[in-house]
Amino acid sequence: MNEDADAVRDWWRTSIIDMAPGRIAFRGRPVEDLIGNVSFGQMIWLMTRGDLPSPAQAALLECALVAGVDHGPQAPSIAAARMAATCGVGLNNVMATGVNMLGDVHGGAGEQCAELYLGIAAMLDDGAGLNTAVRDGIATWRETYGKIISGFGHRFHKPVDPRAPRLMALVRAAAEAGTVSGRFADIGEAVQAEIGRSRGTKIAMNIDGATAVIFCELGFPPPLSRGLFCLSRSVGVLAHGWEQMQQGGRNKGPMPPKFLPTYEPLGDDD
Repeated sequence: MNEDADAVRDWWRTSIIDMAPGRIAFRGRPVEDLIGNVSFGQMIWLMTRGDLPSPAQAALLECALVAGVDHGPQAPSIAAARMAATCGVGLNNVMATGVNMLGDVHGGAGEQCAELYLGIAAMLDDGAGLNTAVRDGIATWRETYGKIISGFGHRFHKPVDPRAPRLMALVRAAAEAGTVSGRFADIGEAVQAEIGRSRGTKIAMNIDGATAVIFCELGFPPPLSRGLFCLSRSVGVLAHGWEQMQQGGRNKGPMPPKFLPTYEPLGDDD
């Protein structure tokens, strides 16, 4: 009987939370000690990493989270959430619809860019110079993923994504204060310069390229870069879903009803 009870208790194993009647502790810290004493950014760090960041580290993380909250209804995640809000579902379903749109193409660029930065950092650790490591890292990336380098260029914001310079300035300030090393800021800017050089014109570092710098500087592994972006964008999804519910509307699709998609008949088999 004891073996069965142990098997039940051991079915899930976690170092995140210790919960029993009258007791809740996150990573060994009682929840009542955390409430009112740590920021939400610090709590995210604690839950995902197991320790508490310094206030300066948490502040830099929160800068990245603030920057990515929204990009308007033209962003698929926001558009999907607003459409869902007109379909009679609850706000939680609206949020799930939007967050579920965040895939490799829309939402995953930060993770991919972090992988690029870390690959270049590994080459530097092996003794390569920065320019060589950047060129080789980009070449390897393109062999695997194609021409477009995640984190650089933007279909709307040309020649500058207004979020990136501000984030990079904050990273540089954090490096001067000793909060981070600044190594990945150097790598990110070198990648930006090399892409611009190879194409013969400057290219913007976008939100994903800048937040990937921050996440790498703070030591988050690439998959968490996507997870953190999902947390950030869920704020915008929530706001747009709620706004759409207040505006009303029923069964709103991707375009007004008077506009219909182009019909393309199938060609003859022969």
